[in-house]
Amino acid sequence: MGGYVTRRLAGIIPVWIAIAIVVFSLLRFIPGDPALVLLGAEATPEQLEAVRVQLGLTKPVPLQFADWMSHVVRGDLGNSLSSRRPVIVEIAERLPRSLELAGFATTISLIISLPSGVIAAVRRNSIWDQGFLSIGLFAVCIPSFVLGLLFILVFSVGLGWFPMRGYRPISDGVLTWLKYLLLPALAYGLVDAAQLARMTRSTMIDVMSLDFIRTARSKGLRESRVIYRHALRNALIPVVTIAGLNFGGLLANTVVMEYVFGLPGVGSLLIESIRNRDYPVVQGVMLIVATIYTLLNLAVDLGYAYLDPRIRIE
Repeated sequence: MGGYVTRRLAGIIPVWIAIAIVVFSLLRFIPGDPALVLLGAEATPEQLEAVRVQLGLTKPVPLQFADWMSHVVRGDLGNSLSSRRPVIVEIAERLPRSLELAGFATTISLIISLPSGVIAAVRRNSIWDQGFLSIGLFAVCIPSFVLGLLFILVFSVGLGWFPMRGYRPISDGVLTWLKYLLLPALAYGLVDAAQLARMTRSTMIDVMSLDFIRTARSKGLRESRVIYRHALRNALIPVVTIAGLNFGGLLANTVVMEYVFGLPGVGSLLIESIRNRDYPVVQGVMLIVATIYTLLNLAVDLGYAYLDPRIRIE
């Protein structure tokens, strides 16, 4: 097990370097001059050139990348060109809010999808099954940001139950925190729940037709124990894969939802930084999110051995 984890962690390094190269290179093709953004249109050519030299923008691109990576490996992502604060501080202030949204949405998704998928599989071709499939198909077809806008229109503008935009930390009270985070989490979670419920239903149907399920029933085990202890545990493997990747996807795709609901997370930070041509912040955000995503893939793989005893990691 330890050797497998070590090999997987070592395999992440070249992926991480490739991501860093792509992020760094693409940003150099974005139109605009960071020096002009910092000094404004009234700056003289001499002042602009001085700022470019100070920021290292006059060096060859490979040398700029080498300088940046030498700082990154030491945990220094540089300073923001706009706020002049360390990038790691900017991200550290915003990342917990994005993680809260992604984690809350994933929790909602699992709470809805697992029971729905199991019931649809156990009562296959019943009215429950057809109902879950119809609702799931409808939910999959709606983009999460469209569902978020509908929630705002109904529950914020129409009923006034929730604030339209903004964020409050959990230190201000759990109920206050929930009021600001529930709608965007539901918008994300319901769409993902539809996908996970269909996956749970499909895998449960496959597993329940296997020989070990018939053997468990022949031993006189309660049907609930057969379903939840034996069938569901084996059916969860592809579901865990999708759920883990969805969490990473939610974290990476918070840009639109945070903009819609005015949440000050890494998504909104990324938008602000792109507008300001703030290269260090954009690079730092994308690198951190990509690192989290790759680590989630590793965590999903390690979860297989726990869920399915047939899997052995040498």
